[in-house]
Amino acid sequence: MHALADRAGEVPRWAAIEAARTLIAKARATIAAGATDFEISDDELLGLANELCRPSLRRVINATGVVLHTNLGRAPLGGEAQQAIQELASGYSNVEYDLAKGRRGSRHDHLREMLRTLTGAQDAIVVNNNAAATVLGLAALAQDREIVVSRGELIEIGGSFRLPDILALSRGVMVEVGTTNKTHARDYEQAIRPATGLLLKVHRSNFAIVGFTAEVALADLVALGRARGVATMIDLGSGMLIEREQQREWGLPEEVTVKEAVASGADLVTFSGDKLLGGPQAGICVGSVAAIEKARAHPLMRALRPDKLTLAALSATLAMYRDGRSDELPVIRMIAKSPEQLRAAADAVVQSICVVLEGEHTHGMAIEGLDVSPCISTIGGGAMPTAELPSFAVRLPSEFEPMLRAAHVIGRISDGKVWLDLRTVADEELFQLIAAVQSCVMSRA
Repeated sequence: MHALADRAGEVPRWAAIEAARTLIAKARATIAAGATDFEISDDELLGLANELCRPSLRRVINATGVVLHTNLGRAPLGGEAQQAIQELASGYSNVEYDLAKGRRGSRHDHLREMLRTLTGAQDAIVVNNNAAATVLGLAALAQDREIVVSRGELIEIGGSFRLPDILALSRGVMVEVGTTNKTHARDYEQAIRPATGLLLKVHRSNFAIVGFTAEVALADLVALGRARGVATMIDLGSGMLIEREQQREWGLPEEVTVKEAVASGADLVTFSGDKLLGGPQAGICVGSVAAIEKARAHPLMRALRPDKLTLAALSATLAMYRDGRSDELPVIRMIAKSPEQLRAAADAVVQSICVVLEGEHTHGMAIEGLDVSPCISTIGGGAMPTAELPSFAVRLPSEFEPMLRAAHVIGRISDGKVWLDLRTVADEELFQLIAAVQSCVMSRA
């Protein structure tokens, strides 16, 4: 007891008390079950207390091969974005203060010019995610009015959040046109009436319809809206700033770019900041001055506005595109990696693991089932659902998965193996990955 008292300063008092209560409750349950031999050690109590002090949100290694893994936080931020967050988080900022005029400013001004330059839009605002951008856009342009949308675009995103629900939140009245696989311009035209407030087009970013299909081109939908005096809105979902030529070089299915959507003449275009853009979670609205001003002035904006850290990270990310350095963003680097680079990295990881294990006199038995195999990476995050990126993975028997997960290495299980896809593992994470695998293999040996 005296030894425990001496060590109690290693953890906060609340954690020591909570750990003691938990272990005492466990001991009581053990006694009630008929056991007579039990012990609560100092190390056990302090170990549990330390665990209670650890934050629930932790850094992990994404070895799933899913570049924009929603459960793992989607896009990792680039170094510039991290530095921008650190700088603003450590003190005050001019988030709503105009330094030039010495009076209150607007947080919406900080990214306006850069987004205009990158997308060709007349104006722009930022909110806290793309679902928020969609709700805000619909509410600002078509509250209590009819919103015409194709049945083939009534998507459901993560968490069972469906487009009809978003339309309901915006207080718009949904009017479905066309069929699941085919929607024509005449379908939209026949649905327009005095109560119509908006023609909505939703990019199917998390699924694909192939075969006997038809949809209306963006420019044609905009032209129809203008001819009938109805506004148009395009929800791009993920949002791509990389031109199509580069997309083709990476072997990706071609994605409509934000510039193309804006050039169609749509009144409002919305997309995400934390998906293909490679920045923080954010929703971006670009479009005409009139549409953006309606969204900016809407009461919902107060609830949906971004904080200073989001603005800082997004600004730094957008600057990488502006300066021609988007290839340095983690998401873009991962997508652009060639199979040859990934094969070399996987071979190097296995070689490093084997060298250490052989030095530990495991005699080869401990590395049974450890190998390199070709695999397919995906984009994820509700983006480019048909994209397949050739990759390479380090494979181990699936029994190692819980141990790897305990070491914060997240892989995927298939064919009785745990696959560690090197596409989504950053170079600076390789040492930790190797150490985790070595530890797992050593524990089995």
